[in-house]
Amino acid sequence: MKEVLVTGGTGYIGSHTVVELYEAGFQPVVVDNLSNSRAEVLHRIKTITGFDTPFYQVDCCDTQAMHKLFGQHSFVAAIHFAASKSVSESVEKPLSYYRNNIDALLTLLECMAEKKTPALVFSSSCTVYGEPEKLPVTEASTISPAKSPYGNTKQINEEIIRDFVFGGAAMSAVLLRYFNPIGAHPSALIGEEPRGVPQNLVPYLTQTAAGLRKHLSVFGTDYDTPDGSCIRDYIHIVDLAQAHIAALQFILRTATTSTPQVEAFNIGTGRGVSVLELLHAFEEANNIKVPSQLADRRAGDVKAIWADPSKANATLGWKATTSLHESLRTAWLWQQRILEETKR
Repeated sequence: MKEVLVTGGTGYIGSHTVVELYEAGFQPVVVDNLSNSRAEVLHRIKTITGFDTPFYQVDCCDTQAMHKLFGQHSFVAAIHFAASKSVSESVEKPLSYYRNNIDALLTLLECMAEKKTPALVFSSSCTVYGEPEKLPVTEASTISPAKSPYGNTKQINEEIIRDFVFGGAAMSAVLLRYFNPIGAHPSALIGEEPRGVPQNLVPYLTQTAAGLRKHLSVFGTDYDTPDGSCIRDYIHIVDLAQAHIAALQFILRTATTSTPQVEAFNIGTGRGVSVLELLHAFEEANNIKVPSQLADRRAGDVKAIWADPSKANATLGWKATTSLHESLRTAWLWQQRILEETKR
């Protein structure tokens, strides 16, 4: 099987992508410093796939360790997830986010250049659009000033990749600007399990439903939206993972048949869902009431954003197919598994 490096591969999106890489006939090799994930995920991946995944506990900012890793493998591509990812935390710790997220990419690109690795799939974000001027956003939408340091690191990293590729690097890249991943693998063996207080809505929601949090705070109820709460495009994690496989196959084909290129794709459902709407959908899908309260706006949040995914649909042959209710059902099943294992 062709080896693909997956940085941040024990994380939420990374672990689901590793499973889909096996399904597509690739050999993933995982690098993660375990700062926001657990090595136990690899055992869960083996239960799902039957494969032992090569794993290196390495920080992607560690230049020496990364060069050594590249010397031990012959990667056909890299999928780069490794990054700090909380919007609110990035507002509080901007220098940490700039150092980690940018240095990790620079080190990876240096290693890829040295070994002539031809293809990169980069984990970007809809945050590059800032506060959109028009909805839904397309890949041609304005890249507005970022609302948070996290969002700015994604903008900067996209620019670095473009400059690197068009500056003569023998590689091509896909920038996946994805929206809000939710849910868990249908086996309920892997899902989103943040360390400490969750920074994303759905894991906080499921922990509240499980009684681990007193209540869910809905940040901002006076936005210019139908119900006053923020609107996002929520995509099931397996749909998102499969988009990475489609992007990888696309870039591997084009990397060897054309001049180096950089292509951006929006990865979302194309439907905007408000925070309050998602809360009610979770309660309906799982027949459970979640204690919640209204709260002030949160720094770094945009009012509303959702995708026009038509370019990814047409070019990559990919489309999100999982419903919101099914996504939220799998999220709750995953949370219940965590609770059961904690009691053992």
